[in-house]
Amino acid sequence: MARLLDMGLTKVSSIVLDMAVLAENTVTKSVTSYNEDDNSAKKQIFESSAKLRFLQDEVSELTIELIARFQPVATDLRFIKSCMELAYGFSRFGRYAYDIITVLEILGPLQHCDKSPVMRMSKLVLEMMALGVSALRTRDNSNLGKIYEMEEMVDVLFRKNLRESSQLIQANNYSDNRCNISTALILKYLERISDHACYIADSVNYIETGMASPRR
Repeated sequence: MARLLDMGLTKVSSIVLDMAVLAENTVTKSVTSYNEDDNSAKKQIFESSAKLRFLQDEVSELTIELIARFQPVATDLRFIKSCMELAYGFSRFGRYAYDIITVLEILGPLQHCDKSPVMRMSKLVLEMMALGVSALRTRDNSNLGKIYEMEEMVDVLFRKNLRESSQLIQANNYSDNRCNISTALILKYLERISDHACYIADSVNYIETGMASPRR
């Protein structure tokens, strides 16, 4: 016979997985908008970001209710704690996606800028997100090490590109400062997204093993 607590845990899990899909799609849309120099999706990305914040609050309310009503312990409590952190992480993905397209709105059009640094890093970050969501969905922590390795690569790229962006004259002699500023800002947002992808991995590992993080 299923416990009432199990029904609550299933509902929380379902919301968190919905958030994962929405967060991935929102970040992907913002990066695509930047690459195509098209900020027409800004309203949609804002609404997705707002929905992620709403769902985070819903997860928080539900998990607190489950704790108050059923006083869960051991793996159940561990899962509830992780869901609160996962919901926060996915909400932050939405916020950074909105920040990215806001850069395009403020500093665009950017069609003459070299976008390769952003696109190179975004490919890594989107893959990290996909690996984290897949690990969460399958409850398989065997690939989490790859996410941590990719985060180190993101950090290297971030520092490298910051140094390069500090040089006002680029190799192509196109010296529009909007290119340097927009690249630095978006790389920072992507670097933060990669950090949160690691936090997602940490939460999956905690659910499965009870260990806080393999990185510590």
